[in-house]
Amino acid sequence: MALTPMDIHNKEFSKAFRGYNEDEVDQFLDEIVEEFERLYKENIELKDRISALNDQISSYKAIENTLKETLITAQRTADEVGAAAQRKAELIIKEAEEKAHGIIERANMNIIDIQKEYENVKKQILLYKARFKSLLETQMELVLGQSSPEDEELKDPEAE
Repeated sequence: MALTPMDIHNKEFSKAFRGYNEDEVDQFLDEIVEEFERLYKENIELKDRISALNDQISSYKAIENTLKETLITAQRTADEVGAAAQRKAELIIKEAEEKAHGIIERANMNIIDIQKEYENVKKQILLYKARFKSLLETQMELVLGQSSPEDEELKDPEAE
């Protein structure tokens, strides 16, 4: 089940004897909601950016295919026209290949950048999870490790 910021915000906990401080839990949940919402929005923005870049790559591939078809046609025409036209067609082919190569290189660079950005986001999420887990473990140790005056009153006086 995908967790949304609204799920966190609307989460209600049942009350229990000696439960957690409700204000502290609410405050902490508010902080989680803010951070989760920020990450959620950032994730959506990155997905949109990846989609836009994928569209751009598709466009470049279509241009590449068009250029390849144009090169084939130019080659046939060059053969028919003769030696002079052949030299001119070879020049056009060379320019088109360089252009196509440049387009492919830019598209590949965009893919590499997107992959790096994706890995960075994954690392940030893992780091956030580790920090959050550590925080929760620390809080649990604090809660479980502290005894209150009420705990002392509940001890059996004859056991001492």
